[in-house]
Amino acid sequence: MKIGIIAHLRHPIAEPFAGGLEMHTHLLARALRERGHAVTLFASTRSDPGLGLEAICSETTLADVGTAEASDVAFFKEHHAYLSLMNGLRHRDFDVIHNNSLHYLPVTLADSLPMPMVTTFHTPPFCWLESGVRLCSAKEHSFVAVSQSVAALWDHVVRADEVIFNGIDLDNFAFHAAAAEEGYLVWYGRIVPEKGLHFAIEAARLIGLPLRIAGPILDDEYYRTRIAPKLGPDTIHVGHLAHSELARLVGGARAFLCTPIWDEPYGLVIAEALACGVPVAAFRRGAIPEILDAGCGVLAIPDDVASLAAAGLAALSLDRRACRRRAEAVCDAGRMVESYEALYRRRIAQRGPQPGVLNLDAGLERRPVSPDGRLYA
Repeated sequence: MKIGIIAHLRHPIAEPFAGGLEMHTHLLARALRERGHAVTLFASTRSDPGLGLEAICSETTLADVGTAEASDVAFFKEHHAYLSLMNGLRHRDFDVIHNNSLHYLPVTLADSLPMPMVTTFHTPPFCWLESGVRLCSAKEHSFVAVSQSVAALWDHVVRADEVIFNGIDLDNFAFHAAAAEEGYLVWYGRIVPEKGLHFAIEAARLIGLPLRIAGPILDDEYYRTRIAPKLGPDTIHVGHLAHSELARLVGGARAFLCTPIWDEPYGLVIAEALACGVPVAAFRRGAIPEILDAGCGVLAIPDDVASLAAAGLAALSLDRRACRRRAEAVCDAGRMVESYEALYRRRIAQRGPQPGVLNLDAGLERRPVSPDGRLYA
């Protein structure tokens, strides 16, 4: 199949990943290419060129413009990039387009495309995307949710056609039969308020084990006021790690503390920890209860430090092999990619051959044909 993937533009689709959406998009594009599909990734300029990249926008950072201007500049750059892309796709010969962005324009303009589109919901509804979804009138379009939780949150706007769990490359997160000798807990992810790192720091001190923190600082004020003052010999931010370093850090932990203060749509960090054999203590929010079971994780009352500490202590005794088995059962990227391939093929088959169109070559203009097969001028 010839597949176009539309990415989120705020961060490059490249390591080290800014977050789970960037990692997911990278994995999906790479896996589809490895399976023999012709994949084009429409993403920002510093994305991985090995993914069939067509850069449609440069990233906007605070270094480029003043802080007060950054949001407006980013909005207009993204708007122009997606509008130009959707206009251009009307004249391309892709079999299917996978919209993996969080922007309203691709889904709003889906009915202008000659090929089917699949849009994945990676977040709960928010005003701009919800507005675009409500305006989507394309018949050859499918909505996918990354969890039952996300599907339920979108149900008042549109019914998801399928739920396809996100997945990870299990080979990239090696199983660790035992934790590192020094004995520590781990928290990793984007350092922003909604990820709740401050809860993990307090719970780790109640548990009585050191905490190692990894991830990019994407909210300077939150880090400066809520996190940095709490760092010390027992609580260390090791930085934004490349994948191999991160996998070693996570695999050596005795448990992973997961502390979202919003309804987590999926939780790739949980899948990664389980793949490494690391038990999870997490707030009961969003899709987290769909991923964890009693053999690999312990759920805590949201926003309750004492409950999280108790969950963390209980998680220390869980079987690391059971954690890996759970990852293999529900978090495997191979299962995810096969599910998307099957969906693509169903949408292409449902569309069927287009009457009056002869595709002489992918690079030639499509022109109408008469009933006897002769090409009109």
